[in-house]
Amino acid sequence: MISKERTEELPQNPNHKQPELTADELVEEWIREYSHDLKWLAYSYVKDYSLAEDLTQEAFIKAYQKYSTFKQQSSVKTWLYKITINLCKDHLKSSYIKRVIRKSTEVFRNIPSPHATPEEYTIHKSEDEELLEHVLQLDNKYREIIILYYFEEFEIKDIAQLLQVSMNTIKTRLRRARQLLQEQLTSGGSFLDE
Repeated sequence: MISKERTEELPQNPNHKQPELTADELVEEWIREYSHDLKWLAYSYVKDYSLAEDLTQEAFIKAYQKYSTFKQQSSVKTWLYKITINLCKDHLKSSYIKRVIRKSTEVFRNIPSPHATPEEYTIHKSEDEELLEHVLQLDNKYREIIILYYFEEFEIKDIAQLLQVSMNTIKTRLRRARQLLQEQLTSGGSFLDE
């Protein structure tokens, strides 16, 4: 499958008091922990690397500005993903995107994992690209479920909270997305179905 560096949330020890971080230190920590994943997520929506970088930066700025209103009902990771997804959706709905024809997709080539060796990257490159091409061809409602569930390893309940739909809707979309991918991969004579 796709080798992508995952961010892991550190388990919180209830007996250990975390030192209070300043707002600037908090944002620096978020950037260190989540910037690669958020950029990758944004790219999956807008299919433009520089635009994905801009939207990721905008997400961190918005999170910094709105942190005082964060109710901590979800993890910071989930909150940052929600901000990024909303910014991407807003951008895609904007009049700018309707007037301008988007560039053709380069299927995540510009966002390799920062820790993959050149050999590992080369070995999995064509297989990953083919799978990602098929994922990116899905409708947005299916594409976002596949990315969040398989690539970002969110649980179904977290995806439901993130996208503000029921868990049954997420399960249905996930099942349908799998079916669509299977149809695409088998009808195209893909080497992934061997």
